[in-house]
Amino acid sequence: MRIISGKYKGRNLNFVSSKITRPLKDSVRENIFNILEHSNKIDSKIINSEILDLYSGTGSFGIECISRGAKKVTFVEKDENAISILKKNLDKLSINKKALVVENEIEGFLRKKIRNKFDIFFFDPPFNDKSFLENLKVIKSFKNYQSKHILIIHREKTSAENFDNLLKIHLKKEYGRSMILFASFI
Repeated sequence: MRIISGKYKGRNLNFVSSKITRPLKDSVRENIFNILEHSNKIDSKIINSEILDLYSGTGSFGIECISRGAKKVTFVEKDENAISILKKNLDKLSINKKALVVENEIEGFLRKKIRNKFDIFFFDPPFNDKSFLENLKVIKSFKNYQSKHILIIHREKTSAENFDNLLKIHLKKEYGRSMILFASFI
């Protein structure tokens, strides 16, 4: 796994090889960033943005954001092995000042009434996890988002979650068995 672009382009990242943590493929990540930077359907940019990387694993998405000029990334992960590797990746690149690592269940983190308002949200829950819909509802109810925000949700392309009355889907892309949704709160 490598950083695709920006200040740390080409640097390798450590990752966990396990059944619990599923790393985001470089090609899918690259397509996500191309859409963020070049699509006229997306009105949120990475530079100087606040990012919330939920189910962050070893941090490939958030670290890529820092490499591309994000102001700060909040990583939320509960798996101890993934957190250990995430911290090693942050240390390796000396980017700890631009990162906050939260070792917690996502639900616990969100219900603390966080004051931050984020520009970009990245959701990469396990494909069989449906609780992320409740997490979306919590974020919406606490209004933890800027007016020009974007949610990026990684799901299995066969998933059929109902986002009615919650999200406006701006773009949907499929890559192999993955589906990436670009959305905003209604």
